[in-house]
Amino acid sequence: MTESDWLAEGFEENRTRLRAVAYRMLGSLAEADDAVQEAWLRASRSDPSGVDSLGAWLTTIVARVCLNVLRSRRTRREEPMGVRVPDPVIARTEGMNPEDEALLADSVGLALLVVLETLTPAERLAFVLHDMFDLPFDEIAPMVGRSPATARQLASRARRRVRGAEVQAPDPDIGRQREVVDAFYAAARRGDLDALVAVLDPDVVMRCDGGTARPDLSVVVRGAAAVARQGLRFHQPSALVRPALVNGAAGVVATMGGQPIAVIGITVSRGKIVAIDVIADPERLLRLDLAVLDD
Repeated sequence: MTESDWLAEGFEENRTRLRAVAYRMLGSLAEADDAVQEAWLRASRSDPSGVDSLGAWLTTIVARVCLNVLRSRRTRREEPMGVRVPDPVIARTEGMNPEDEALLADSVGLALLVVLETLTPAERLAFVLHDMFDLPFDEIAPMVGRSPATARQLASRARRRVRGAEVQAPDPDIGRQREVVDAFYAAARRGDLDALVAVLDPDVVMRCDGGTARPDLSVVVRGAAAVARQGLRFHQPSALVRPALVNGAAGVVATMGGQPIAVIGITVSRGKIVAIDVIADPERLLRLDLAVLDD
């Protein structure tokens, strides 16, 4: 086997892990795929002969690519201002394919990705690589141009931010999650405000991302009563609401006239809805792979 063949084979063996790193770093499926492709181009132009661990080496390459993307976002301000809900991974209610399961290992829900969006690029890299992928700080430090001690501090600050946001893990029983989500939409169809409030956690948060095309829809609402009222305002009786798995948890895809109008991730914890994350940006909805829900 030639060195180039060995590198290509090793890259394919690590592709799923590299995509998982990029998704957590960027919160965008398309950008994650682009980052993995760029990582391959960089790796193929490098000399891996002195590499002890191919997986770790490739991880650092894709992480550097993602760091550059995050920094350029801030410089060019290409991302829409205001509410930003990351790209969801959508699957049929019967379950995810193995690739998506690997992508979402460690319960990477939309609520956690939303918090990661608030970190600085360096904090996000340190937290993702250390806390999620177990890279040591002496390998992380050169990527951010800091000492290992400073890299540790970056991860610590990020960890405090994540903990402070009180991101709650969804209940493990998907069937129970679905019952709560179905109760929420049944109440919305009836226009029953009290029934909506009953399935919401008192501290529930709803985030809706309308993008640059629908800034009127971008909103963050907190508290059961306020979220219930917002839910009634957003509910469209003529829309078809299809159950789906959104980042491995019970969610829905709403369509009208065969076109998607919203993808909604719902976090159910201890039998109550604690977070509702909505993508209503028409441009982004068209880029999502919703064909997985077709019969």
